[in-house]
Amino acid sequence: MVKKKVPDWLNSSLWSSTTTTSSYTDRFDHHSSTSASPPIDPPTPPATTGDEQQNPPRHHRNYHPQKPDIREDKHSRSSIVNDSISNYSISNNKIDNRIADNNENSAEDNSKQALLLTELSRKVINMGELRRIASQGIPDGAGIRSTVWKLLLGYLPPDRSLWSSELVKKRSQYKRFKEELLMNPSEITRRLEKTTGIDNDGAKSESRCVLSRSKITHGEHPLSLGKSSIWNQFFQDSEIIEQIDRDVKRTHPDMLFFSGDSSFAKSSQEALRNILIVFAKLNPGIRYVQGMNEILAPLFYVFKNDPDEEMEACAEADTFFCFVELLSGFRDHFCQQLDNSVVGIRSTLTRLSQLLKEHDEELWRHLEVTTKVNPQFYAFRWITLLLTQEFNFADSIHIWDTLLSDPEGPQETLLRVCCAMLILVRRRLLAGDFTSILKLLQHYPPANISHLLYVANKLRGQPSR
Repeated sequence: MVKKKVPDWLNSSLWSSTTTTSSYTDRFDHHSSTSASPPIDPPTPPATTGDEQQNPPRHHRNYHPQKPDIREDKHSRSSIVNDSISNYSISNNKIDNRIADNNENSAEDNSKQALLLTELSRKVINMGELRRIASQGIPDGAGIRSTVWKLLLGYLPPDRSLWSSELVKKRSQYKRFKEELLMNPSEITRRLEKTTGIDNDGAKSESRCVLSRSKITHGEHPLSLGKSSIWNQFFQDSEIIEQIDRDVKRTHPDMLFFSGDSSFAKSSQEALRNILIVFAKLNPGIRYVQGMNEILAPLFYVFKNDPDEEMEACAEADTFFCFVELLSGFRDHFCQQLDNSVVGIRSTLTRLSQLLKEHDEELWRHLEVTTKVNPQFYAFRWITLLLTQEFNFADSIHIWDTLLSDPEGPQETLLRVCCAMLILVRRRLLAGDFTSILKLLQHYPPANISHLLYVANKLRGQPSR
């Protein structure tokens, strides 16, 4: 059998790119709503040496450096959020600057920001054009990423005139969810007492919040085992809530935005906790699966750092609905009963294997035939957690810009990115045995994200021959 050669484009050069207003919609209006958006051409890549990239190594998930942008940059949002919040937020400019190897905003970033602002200023946003621009990466500033992600996830409609009414409706709905689903059964009993008129004016003050034994129904009794019992459901939920609490406390321990004893970190943890509990109760078929907190974190971080004060204040509600939208395309991966179905995680892993075989059969054969390293040994976490554990937080957000922009849905782009991750380290994989390969892929090395996404985009084309 003739082995497929490595396509020429894989050996191409490595390239990398080096205000608060009174109204959420009005802040984009000063950009022309009729100006045309010029095409974005990728820059010419500098030289590289195969999969060993020449740029300085980037931090990955097992390396936890001190983060001066979290702890020291206290003025990046001083005009938007008070100092106590600023102490615990990563500078938005610095996040996207990590995408480049230098610390200066490139002309390309400024150009993309202008294009996005122009598109966001239109009365009805062209989603195809917005996806095209955002897929190249979203520069930070003016709350662009927050707004674009909400549009890409379908939370905001393309018609800007509908934004205000949609946001009011959704946020009110989330408020009702919290009131109904996060309430302790004791409080439910008290409210029931008031609505049934048991608490009359003649009752003694010390008994006003207590139902008499004769008035407590079987379903309202704390020892009831009935399926409809609010207490029985409460005790069943306790185990899940305890797991959520543990996972939320472990979310990005190297970031003071999520971790620590500060009031702001605790507020972030409380928001994550509320969202995950409400989701679990509204989705009894899935409930909560460990790792969902890692998917939730980037959404909440981006929305909480929106420079618009109203958006920042309502980040929890906005994050909940966007989390639901994002997970709708991946929810079958979290349902164990569907693992072996055509929509389950095993089917997705098989598609990744087929994609690699189409584009690099030599590497596929070495991994799955020679060394027996199948995708479930390393790609299960890649896919279910949307690569949040394989790269640092800033790089994950950059990858998500591209994932969310794909009109085919995040899963298709995710599989191409996973395949590109394998191809970029093919030399080391081809030289390795089972143990060394597994160690490499379970602890993926630092990578240039711009180049990774460039390779993943190339996989859209015809497979190599």
